[in-house]
Amino acid sequence: MDSLPPLPGQLPWPVPDPRARYFVADYAQMHDLVADLVPPAHAPAYITSVFETARELVRHSYYRYEFTTIAVSVSLFALERAFSEHLGVKKPFQKMVEQAANEGIITAELAGRLAAGRNLRNKLAHGDLTDTALTPALAVAMVKAAFDSAELLFPAPTDGPL
Repeated sequence: MDSLPPLPGQLPWPVPDPRARYFVADYAQMHDLVADLVPPAHAPAYITSVFETARELVRHSYYRYEFTTIAVSVSLFALERAFSEHLGVKKPFQKMVEQAANEGIITAELAGRLAAGRNLRNKLAHGDLTDTALTPALAVAMVKAAFDSAELLFPAPTDGPL
């Protein structure tokens, strides 16, 4: 495992990004903002970990505004892995979203929200948008679509017939 090189000393405490004040009064309100971003309880740990990272990127966008946009991309990476595992295929993300929607695994509304996130990710990758494109609330909505989709892919086990 790669480890971080030694730090030259203690890092300074982060300061709030001045743009955060447009959305929240203080860091504590970031906890409320991400409260509904709950990783799917029954997904594999390696997928859940990436979803947790996406949630924390939104939370810490209080200190670096651009983390909101990165959070969307990270949540889509996790969902792409979840789709691939659940569907048993390796296809482009868009094709897996379409397949999941066609099979009734996710709703058309979720598929549309995921398409918006994928479009944002692609525009970032091609330089058509900057990473300041999203407000924290919009990022939460897009990340939540990924969380909600994964929850449908990994539902709670049933007890079976009685």
